Amino acid sequence: MGIVMGLFFVGVPAYAQVDTFKFDTDEQQQRFRQLSNELRCPMCQNTNLTGSTGGVAEDLRREVHRMIMEGMTDQEIEQFMFDRYGDFIFYRPRLRAETVLLWFGPLVFLFIGGFVILNIIKKSKSDEPDLLDDEQQSRLNELLERK
Repeated sequence: MGIVMGLFFVGVPAYAQVDTFKFDTDEQQQRFRQLSNELRCPMCQNTNLTGSTGGVAEDLRREVHRMIMEGMTDQEIEQFMFDRYGDFIFYRPRLRAETVLLWFGPLVFLFIGGFVILNIIKKSKSDEPDLLDDEQQSRLNELLERK
């Protein structure tokens, strides 16, 4: 019985969306794969065009294929996608004034965190004990005498 059930599950096909595009050259197919891997699906948000099964990704893959077959360069295709969807379409957005914080923000926060940690360590290693002023010392003596 276990073997029959095992064969049943092995025989179940995995359903995935597969696009079959025809290319004239291997170079065109490589470009298509590279662009599909680098462009983000606007509907799925965290999936590239290659890994997305959404309708929008399917349309964009068709569009990329069409543009490659028409002889457009990768830069022209990327510019077309940028004009249509903005920086969101790229997993690695272009370095522009609007994306500076996105590119360098983590580095800035790393430096700030390092500065804070160094100050905490510096203060904790201070050999000089905190001294009480005269009022605090007299209050402490008063409290100690009560006991």
